[in-house]
Amino acid sequence: MKGIIHIIKRFLPPYKKYLFLAFFFNLLTAILNVFSLATIIPILQVLFKVNNDTFEFIPWNNAGYSFIDITLNNVNWFITQLIETHGSSYTLMMLALFLIVMTLLKTASAYFGSYFIIPIRTGVVKDIRNNINDKILALPLAFFSEERKGDILSRISGDVNEVENSVMSSLDMLFKNPILILIYLTTMTILSWQLTIFVLIVLPIMGYVMGRVGRNLKKSSFEAQNKWGELMSQVEETLSGLRVIKAFVAESKISKRFHKGSNEFRRMSNRISRRQQLAHPMSELLGTITIAIVLWFGGSLILGNSSVIDAATFIYYLTIFYSIINPAKEFSKSAYAVQRGLASMERIDKILDAKNPITDPEEPVELRFNKAIEYKNVWFKYTNDWVIKGVDITIEKGKTIALVGQSGSGKSTMADLLPRFHDIQDGGIYIDGVNIRDVKIQELRSLMGNVNQDPILFNDTFYNNIAFGMKEVSESRVVEAAKIANAHEFIMATEDGYNTNIGDRGGKLSGGQRQRISIARAILKNPEILIFDEATSALDTDSERLVQEALDKLMKDRTTIIIAHRLSTIRNADIIYVMKEGEIVEQGKHASLYELGGYYTKLCDMQGDL
Repeated sequence: MKGIIHIIKRFLPPYKKYLFLAFFFNLLTAILNVFSLATIIPILQVLFKVNNDTFEFIPWNNAGYSFIDITLNNVNWFITQLIETHGSSYTLMMLALFLIVMTLLKTASAYFGSYFIIPIRTGVVKDIRNNINDKILALPLAFFSEERKGDILSRISGDVNEVENSVMSSLDMLFKNPILILIYLTTMTILSWQLTIFVLIVLPIMGYVMGRVGRNLKKSSFEAQNKWGELMSQVEETLSGLRVIKAFVAESKISKRFHKGSNEFRRMSNRISRRQQLAHPMSELLGTITIAIVLWFGGSLILGNSSVIDAATFIYYLTIFYSIINPAKEFSKSAYAVQRGLASMERIDKILDAKNPITDPEEPVELRFNKAIEYKNVWFKYTNDWVIKGVDITIEKGKTIALVGQSGSGKSTMADLLPRFHDIQDGGIYIDGVNIRDVKIQELRSLMGNVNQDPILFNDTFYNNIAFGMKEVSESRVVEAAKIANAHEFIMATEDGYNTNIGDRGGKLSGGQRQRISIARAILKNPEILIFDEATSALDTDSERLVQEALDKLMKDRTTIIIAHRLSTIRNADIIYVMKEGEIVEQGKHASLYELGGYYTKLCDMQGDL
């Protein structure tokens, strides 16, 4: 119950209006159902002529009787008058018509009760998915280095669907079924409190048995959803690595791995579904047993000539009691769905409740870049081992610096620290003397443009990829950026020019073309600081020449940080910082560094870059 209240408090406040309307119509449905079923009593009395009492009309404001007594008396008086005036057949027809009208009103009310639940259900699912998406965009890169993409996709799809079913069941559990049960129990108590006490002793036994069946369902569902996340991760890896899988003839290995996981998920799903399917037959059997017991007990009262309840009223009582069985069964089935939903909610909350350590300061400082960027005694680690160790570098405005070193030396990490993709543990990074932690993240990153080794493009048109992140930009500016990046010619050679879709991750383009689109995007942004992370290392000679020309145009009069394995691309840098195991071991211009005969010279000789 605690989990249900948590879901409702968390997601339903924006939909209070719909919630109130659903509650109102569900309450109206229960009341109308009681009144429609109440026609059974006079119908039975007319058919079997069991009521020969004489009734007199009692004024509604008579203080000597209760409202219920007055109502029952006056209804019987009216039916008696109707029989005396028009006959039993006509009276029976009127009662049947009344039953039809009441049932029509009841079903219409029930429809509107469900009608107003639907916007809540779809709205909650929309909100959860939006929250997950926004949280993914807000979380730091470090979070996703520990999470599998497929598992995250599974949470935003399968887990959200489970929560949708859980929320719907929660609404039924709290705003429909309890109303029906309460109204029916009240009616049963009015008809015969002795029978109702007996029922209230029997019903909890049924609920206890049903609860035993679903006790471990939440745990099983959690394990199953984790397994589904693993399968989604495998699919994502397969799609990303199809070229390698086929090149190494590893289809059989990947297939066996997926089949093994799929079979495990199937076994888990079978166990959960079988436990769920057990709910209906068990509740039906226990409901029938309960009705049989109540029938025996009530029948004993009538056969014993007791004045507690007459035969017609007892039939009506049984009808009401049978009506309470269905919402009780739905109540128990809802409990199963809620348990599955709560298990999925735990997985979703791993994303939604994740803390983002990289936040804006409470009192941000306005940022101006006129002089220099400074790394002062910077220390950084991802988990245990230090990746950057006490680094001090200065990057003057308008200068080009290069970070070189072997893989794992900390070059890319150094560049990622500047836009605060990660936060350092000690030291500070300053722009014109202002600590970047004292500046709004959006303002800081708006100064920078990135061109990476693997250009990140989107399944959209050339135009939208170049103009990505720009709020208002003219077509002429996009075309000009593409021309500077040496991309205009191959774009215009496509069927629809700038409106041509480039495919998933730019899959319709060559590596050099993708990189030039990425450079055009950086040119259009017109940033003050450029970060090139191995921008040409994956290209052939011709593509590298074209990309390098575009980079040279982009770097003109800008502050540039270049990360490079190919040392030939950074000979003209104003300062080269040589990194080894997270430390700056050498620095200077290319010629002077090479003449030192140290670590930089060794790197150049290994590549043949003399």
